[in-house]
Amino acid sequence: MGRHSSMPDEFGTAAVDPRPRSRGRSVALATALVLLVAAGTALAVRSDLLGLGDSCGDEVHLDVVASPDVAPALRAAADSAREQKVTSDGNCLDVSVTARDSYKVADVLRAGKGRSDYQVWVPDSDLWIQRVEQNAKATPVTAAGNVATSPIGIGMVPSAAKAFGWPQKTYSWTQLTGAAMQDDKLRLGAADPARSSTGLLALTKLAGAAKKSPAGDTQAAATAKALSQRTSDSDAQLMDTVARDDSGTEQGNPRRNEALVLSEQAAFAHNAEAADGGSLDLFYPKDGSPELNYPFSLVDEPSLSTDESRAAVRFMTLLSAPEGRAALEKHGFRTDGGASPDAVAARAGARSPQPYAEPTSQPPADEDVEETLGMWTITVQSARLTTVVDASASMGNWVPGRGESRMEVTKASMLAALSTFTPEDEIGLWEFSTLLDGDRDYKELVPTERLGDRKGSGTQRDRLSSAFTSLKPVPGGATGLYDTTLAAYKEATSSYRSGKFNAVVMVTDGVNEDPGSLSRSSLISQLEILADAEHPVPLIVIAVGPATDKDEVEQIAEATGGSGHQISDPADIQQVILKAIVQAGTKS
Repeated sequence: MGRHSSMPDEFGTAAVDPRPRSRGRSVALATALVLLVAAGTALAVRSDLLGLGDSCGDEVHLDVVASPDVAPALRAAADSAREQKVTSDGNCLDVSVTARDSYKVADVLRAGKGRSDYQVWVPDSDLWIQRVEQNAKATPVTAAGNVATSPIGIGMVPSAAKAFGWPQKTYSWTQLTGAAMQDDKLRLGAADPARSSTGLLALTKLAGAAKKSPAGDTQAAATAKALSQRTSDSDAQLMDTVARDDSGTEQGNPRRNEALVLSEQAAFAHNAEAADGGSLDLFYPKDGSPELNYPFSLVDEPSLSTDESRAAVRFMTLLSAPEGRAALEKHGFRTDGGASPDAVAARAGARSPQPYAEPTSQPPADEDVEETLGMWTITVQSARLTTVVDASASMGNWVPGRGESRMEVTKASMLAALSTFTPEDEIGLWEFSTLLDGDRDYKELVPTERLGDRKGSGTQRDRLSSAFTSLKPVPGGATGLYDTTLAAYKEATSSYRSGKFNAVVMVTDGVNEDPGSLSRSSLISQLEILADAEHPVPLIVIAVGPATDKDEVEQIAEATGGSGHQISDPADIQQVILKAIVQAGTKS
């Protein structure tokens, strides 16, 4: 078949790889190529512009920022292309690859502060692209296909692995991590899920499994708390914590980890450099391994020049060609259409019958990831939250399709959210309507105190559970939103606790209905004066039902660095709270 005149130049003289490729990735890449070429390279349709000859004219430069683990492989592919004088539209392809942590790049792009100094971004997971897309004002990122994958497992020093029956014995995620929670039997380290895709994907898997147990969310929070005791700030720092020998010298050091939650590629790289006795054996949990998927992404694609767009497409095709796949596999990555994973897995520390060749688990749902990250934030950092719940008469209205009132569903969701907090967290409860307590529209039902504190026969958690359960709509009560918001925010800022995540969570099903209250503009002005960047207390406002004003709650919340959310079903409150905590955490 001859070349199509609208596609980039071929990769040197390499023949087409005859081996079958994964249909999903091939279709994604092919579709991306067609769309990108059609959208950004309309001028390059004449054969004399394509540079189909053996020589190349000017250079076309492409800057790529990549996750530190995959950057060396991409750099090797770029160097090979430069040496072979690979062209894009007849111009020599000059690709520079810079290693940068994915979470740092995501935070910059999410802020949307102008065009970046690179055209392509290859993070270790599409989780980071999703984080960028959460902000409507973010720099746009266009994912065009995955260049490699790497499953996530648990690596152990040989003596620990032997004690666990490696490689013959297999475990689930909860069984492996459960061992680390029992009398410190296994010192298990992980990277911070807020900064590491590996840590977040593993924790999401663990949280999902824990929720199937009788303890549910409480068990998930306990698992997160246990992992947090040996958490490193980044994947690179995590690898520095493993015992460097198996002789017992460092193995007995309590500051050294005997096991790590890590990717297969990270184990591969570690073992390639480890001295005798310093390698890791790798467990692949039998309930499925999440995987890193390395999406090749264009940054602010509409602003790229035709040459830049086509150079990006050209480089992506190189990575999916035989030589590109070989470079990735040499650095410990799995590729579609490449060799079986045996060689990569073996060097990473896998042995049969560990299920290293089994399909990885399905990617987690976006809401599960957000909920897990929210749980991690409040579990590890500890939270101080004042919850403020609307008790106006309209909270007695029925929720369509549920057969329960808005208040009943709200209480159930708030109680579910309460179960995710630990004894170290401080939670309080207010209710509000109009003229609820003399001239005031609000009443403090339970002061904001530590959940584990015991007074009399019960704990703060017991008192809160009872108070939530007892909430009822006030007959004839209206929504005193503005005065309540200001009072709750004043109380929260005046009682700020350093070292904790401080916030006010308000749930309302209507707009302000108190004619004697201050105005919206006055409320916002006063909130802005009270807000302190050095002691942040974001206001999280959740508007439930059709009678609410999304613009209003967003304006009020954003005055404090918080966020406003509008939902139709109060059952979503728990998920929204956790998502809002994540969003507030990325701003601080």
